[in-house]
Amino acid sequence: MVSPATNIHAPIGIFDSGVGGLSVLRHIQAQLPHEHLLYFADSGFAPYGDKPEHVVIDRVLAIAAFLKAQGVKAFVVACNTATVAAVRILRERYPGMPIVGVEPGLKPAAGATRKGVVGVLATERTLGGEKFLLLRDQIVDATGARFLLQPCVGLADQIEFGELDSQETEAMLERYIAPLLDQGADTLVLGCTHYPLVQASIERVVRRRTGAEVKLIDTGDAVARQLARLLEAAGLLRQDDGGPARLDGFTSASAAALSAAFTTLLGLDPPVHEVEIGVACPGSSAPRI
Repeated sequence: MVSPATNIHAPIGIFDSGVGGLSVLRHIQAQLPHEHLLYFADSGFAPYGDKPEHVVIDRVLAIAAFLKAQGVKAFVVACNTATVAAVRILRERYPGMPIVGVEPGLKPAAGATRKGVVGVLATERTLGGEKFLLLRDQIVDATGARFLLQPCVGLADQIEFGELDSQETEAMLERYIAPLLDQGADTLVLGCTHYPLVQASIERVVRRRTGAEVKLIDTGDAVARQLARLLEAAGLLRQDDGGPARLDGFTSASAAALSAAFTTLLGLDPPVHEVEIGVACPGSSAPRI
């Protein structure tokens, strides 16, 4: 455990409803290789997308309090659903602290589309959020782009349970993506941090359906850049002092499962700790990867 402190050597806390935030963590490691990182996978409470907003807010605040007690100097809310529900409240709770959320990359998608038609793959909670809908309307007004919203019920669960290349997952992707392509979408926004983890399967579905290139928008790189800007502005960037950057994992489910996810998805083997935060969702089960 890291003792509470706020200095350049303090870690960054990254959290998600499960393993999806690892797609963001890999960008953070690439852009900020000297930073210590703590990753919290709330897999014992996943998924967030089917839960009432007030439940997600309470969960986010509880995880943030846990990470703050470990001494983190910044938060990355590596979950679209949690960002939509709680990032404003989190910033109110921790004023002055660098906090970065993730949201579907509608603006870069509007700039990338050639036909002006963008498909957005996300959870129902994200697509129905007031913040998301306001952002969509602003970008539509500014660019004239047409956004096709596709809730992907169950997809994050498939990924959470390690079904990255299964026939069932690919069939699910086909069901969600095909209508978007049929309506002319030439750009797809991966509006959940879990979805970049099945990018290869998404690309297979696209090739099979169209035979043409479709631009995929993953905002993990933009999140890492924004985090770097905020840390630099606050004087909290850790420089290379000869000491290795540390990575620790925490989970509300199985440490073995999160360890396997780190290995399978990122080729990493950090220490992982099981912790209890609040009451786990009844009927939830640990992921297997």
